[in-house]
Amino acid sequence: MSAPAEKSLIDCHVHLAALPDGDNGCFISPKLLKSPLFRFLLWKQDLSSAHPQEANRKYLDHLVTELRASRHVRKAVLLGMDGFYDQSGLLNRAQTEFLISNDYVLKTVQAYPDLFLAGPSINPQREDAVDEVHRCADAGAVLVKILPNAQQFNPADLKYRPFYRALAERKLPLLSHVGYEFSLIGKDQSVGEPDRLQTALDEGVTVIAAHACSSGLMLYEKFLPTLLDLAQRYPHFYADISALTLPNRLGMLLHLRHHPELQERLLFGTDYPLSVFHLAAWGRVGLRTLSKMIRTTNRFDRQVIVCRGLGLNFRSFGDMIAPRPAMPNP
Repeated sequence: MSAPAEKSLIDCHVHLAALPDGDNGCFISPKLLKSPLFRFLLWKQDLSSAHPQEANRKYLDHLVTELRASRHVRKAVLLGMDGFYDQSGLLNRAQTEFLISNDYVLKTVQAYPDLFLAGPSINPQREDAVDEVHRCADAGAVLVKILPNAQQFNPADLKYRPFYRALAERKLPLLSHVGYEFSLIGKDQSVGEPDRLQTALDEGVTVIAAHACSSGLMLYEKFLPTLLDLAQRYPHFYADISALTLPNRLGMLLHLRHHPELQERLLFGTDYPLSVFHLAAWGRVGLRTLSKMIRTTNRFDRQVIVCRGLGLNFRSFGDMIAPRPAMPNP
């Protein structure tokens, strides 16, 4: 596979983060707001929870600046985060830790059409899940993101087939978290297992397994056989390489180097704002290449350089975006 040209990639896995400001529809639980991890992330991004509007602007400014400075990445899919819905399909804020509203995602993308694409999040348990698929598709969404561990639903449940059929009808890929979830509290980590995605695949949905099906448990990559099996059986199954340089996921990164048959199914992603590490490259690349990785501070570019330096090829999400039908003349 030939290497993509400079500034040609679309990152399919970038998180839009925001504090609730009374207008953006976002939500953060008091427990998460006080957690050491969340406080660390605020500190690292130089954000203050006491001034939500300023913090949201600064987060977006940092992202825009870093993306525009990238030598390899020209656009990013901004991901929302839906909440927990009870058995009646209604949002339960008491069980929701973090919510980035689809309206906020769409509004942000509209403000920066040259940089961002919309990746709203829709929990299929919500009563209006199918309607929300069509609403977001009409507004220009390019994929739908789910995080079953935190959103507390089983993606294999057959009752979600109407939701999956709507995604297939609108040609919206489903980007699903795979493996253990540590940033948010997962109630049932088993729902992050990649074989749970077969219900969506059987309904014709293009599925993107986040983190290349890494378990997130250091070097224990029990989902590699599942990744190989799904890629072989479903031509519309893909995986992204987001977060694979993190210490708890680099085992999958090292495994994938030895499976060239998978690399046509790998899509570029970072998991921004998380850091990109070069630990996996130590002792595996030459000193000149390693030095370049260390000197590259742009997270988008470092993800490209580390993965390519280790011999891992990937595609741009731009290769998958379905052409939009022409609007009829009024």
